[in-house]
Amino acid sequence: MVEEPPPPSEALSLLQNHVGQPCTTHLLSDRRGSRAWKVSGPHGAVALKANNPDDESARDKAAEIAQEDDHVIRLIAAGALSPGYRIDAGTWTSGRWLAVRWIDGTPLWRTLALARGPEGGRPAVRSWLLQIARTWADSLARMHAAGWAHADVQPTNTLVADGRAELIDYALACGPGDAPRLPYRGALTHTTAPEIAAAVLATPADTHIQAEPPADIWGLGASLFWCWTGHRPVAYEDAVDRTEKLRGIARGTLLSLSEIRPWRFPELEDAVTACLAPAPEDRPTAAEAAGMLTGR
Repeated sequence: MVEEPPPPSEALSLLQNHVGQPCTTHLLSDRRGSRAWKVSGPHGAVALKANNPDDESARDKAAEIAQEDDHVIRLIAAGALSPGYRIDAGTWTSGRWLAVRWIDGTPLWRTLALARGPEGGRPAVRSWLLQIARTWADSLARMHAAGWAHADVQPTNTLVADGRAELIDYALACGPGDAPRLPYRGALTHTTAPEIAAAVLATPADTHIQAEPPADIWGLGASLFWCWTGHRPVAYEDAVDRTEKLRGIARGTLLSLSEIRPWRFPELEDAVTACLAPAPEDRPTAAEAAGMLTGR
């Protein structure tokens, strides 16, 4: 049996004061240069993230975690995040760590398996699906009102708890006066907005691209499209490289939602279609998208 890598001891010594003792740790993910754990104790749980110093192929994850901590602090100050979201942060012998509030939810893709299935068209499921989409748009509206874009809107960064969507992972967020910082070059390819894809293709790899709220709206629409239908909104083969995928996204040719939807749902379809408008100025704001998803 392979032993899980332990969290940084520097973080645990501080987090034990928050969750209580004895505390346990559970590795949640170990990929692309960072690791995440659930740290639990008698007083609660937190999510802990730290860079993986053994992954030499990854980007500078220590700097990215420090950047996320800075973003979280600034978003809390702007009223876009709850003050209780950030628990603590600091350095350890091999880099940086960040602890945030534990959200006891499930990733969007797994949550919406019910909506993709034969029971998805039931009235109760329709109402539940609209609530998830609406609360997701509401979370983005709070960020956008503060002058920020999340810049990594995708299924993995959205947890569903008690029928409500919860945004996580603010490392790539783009805000006002956001310099110096690691250059933003898009995030998950499948939910990258056309204008971001075009900018990535047209600029050197070290050029920062400032994501704006309309790019988040495209990511919202793309994620709902993907998790509801089981298909990404832009057709390309998995085997092609990222550059070719970005070219396809930049061209703006989408699959037909009406042809691949699992069942007819005009309220959701209209909102998703509006969010996926090719031109940023033609997309609804997050508040307008939330209004489209009321179910009334």
